[in-house]
Amino acid sequence: MANDDTMKQVWKVPEPTLRRLPWYLAFIKLSKRKGEIFISSTQIAKEINVVPSQVAKDLSFVKVSGKTRVGYEIDALIEVLEDFLGFKSQHRAFIFGVGSLGGSLLQDSGLKQYGVDIVAGFDIRNELAGTVINGIPIFHIDQFPAKQKEYGATICIITVPVENAQEVTDRVIAGGIKALWNFTPFRIRVPDHIVVQNTSMYAHLAVMFNRLNSLNS
Repeated sequence: MANDDTMKQVWKVPEPTLRRLPWYLAFIKLSKRKGEIFISSTQIAKEINVVPSQVAKDLSFVKVSGKTRVGYEIDALIEVLEDFLGFKSQHRAFIFGVGSLGGSLLQDSGLKQYGVDIVAGFDIRNELAGTVINGIPIFHIDQFPAKQKEYGATICIITVPVENAQEVTDRVIAGGIKALWNFTPFRIRVPDHIVVQNTSMYAHLAVMFNRLNSLNS
């Protein structure tokens, strides 16, 4: 688990850098599978489509140094990046809303490799209570307080219908959830001490369609 000093460093890192670091990590891991031992900022930059100086600047936040004319040692770089990004720590999470999107996330075992351990799902439909998806139990939403005491989750993944997003947000925060991963297009309101990451596919679609239309105009 990252220590306090590491967590303070993370909060100081610009968000664009935090968004790029996982891309670097994925490419570095692919290079390791190919048998590479060292990797340069130029190699990473070419793959991610950024300038080498940006890669070097981003990695400077991680406090890792490379060797002249050789680059970064891949094993050490993977270790440092995973620790810095929090991927090595397991954070227990609940999913609220076991529809098509929520069900798909429950099936995604890869999330656990990045530190998200989904331990339970919740839904308002009685017929889903008592079922299991990918080994993960599903409960009625009214069972949240009891299950929170049992599991002690810190993260809530919200995939409920938009009209229920704020209600669910208020409920889980009152129950002790510290961070929300919001997949709804609704901009939920939370106290200052709660961490929120909004991941709206609809917003990304709007950007993609706008750029597509610009190409065709």
